[in-house]
Amino acid sequence: MSIETNSKARRSLLFVPGLRPDMFLKALGQPADIVCIDLEDAVALPRKDESRNLTMDLFSRSYDTQSEKMVRINPITTRHGLSDLDALFDLECPPDALMLPKIKSANEIRILDELLSTENTRHLNFCVIIETNSALEQAIDIARSCSRVTSLILGGVDMSADLRCKRDWQSMLYTRSRLVHAAASAGIDLLDVPYLDLKDAEGLERETAASSDLGFTGRAAVHPNHLSIINQIFTPSQDEIERARRVCKAFENSDTGLVVVDDELIELPVVRSMYRVLSIAKMIESR
Repeated sequence: MSIETNSKARRSLLFVPGLRPDMFLKALGQPADIVCIDLEDAVALPRKDESRNLTMDLFSRSYDTQSEKMVRINPITTRHGLSDLDALFDLECPPDALMLPKIKSANEIRILDELLSTENTRHLNFCVIIETNSALEQAIDIARSCSRVTSLILGGVDMSADLRCKRDWQSMLYTRSRLVHAAASAGIDLLDVPYLDLKDAEGLERETAASSDLGFTGRAAVHPNHLSIINQIFTPSQDEIERARRVCKAFENSDTGLVVVDDELIELPVVRSMYRVLSIAKMIESR
């Protein structure tokens, strides 16, 4: 027996502002699994059209990089969001994925999925920001809304304001746990919000390790200096890889679906996680 897995290494995401195309080119040379151009929060309202034009010009050619290229558009319920979407249809080399802000329901995702079913945009994956009370309530439905949704990301600033709570770890633990449940239910990746104190490496490491232990699969960053810590924490250790190999080999040689490895009974959910470890390790090693 074997299990198919579509896991992709999404340990780290680096944001770059839409008004700085030069930073996008530099970011592609950084060890980020995803590079995301931000047309929303990083751009003031009077310069939205300018940032869109600068960003879309970047996708007039392809790039020799293994980083996933993503664009964070404006909310699809706004004029600028609709303009962002319209600009995608004419791109010669569209990005790999869109980050979708201010989503409130799974129906919004389904509508967008149908809208982008043209030849030039049907490949686009979605990373959905969960940053509203409504989205948190419907997180599982959003995660399962369509096959394009390959990841969720916590929008901590807006979410904490919606929840009327602080942004510290303990205050946001319920939110993070609910998103872990949703992402795991859909078998997709889950990214944590950027750690905003750029000089607190210890705090970044401590909180990112806690995210990993909770069930997150990666973390966003606003500065490349954070990437090494994030990547290290979300990269399977050699011991984890070796154990995954033993578990998967035993499972493939079994005809019952139940195996014992290192004196531990291993069932199917654990096996799936082991295949995911091997898939991510393979992708990282190929870079």
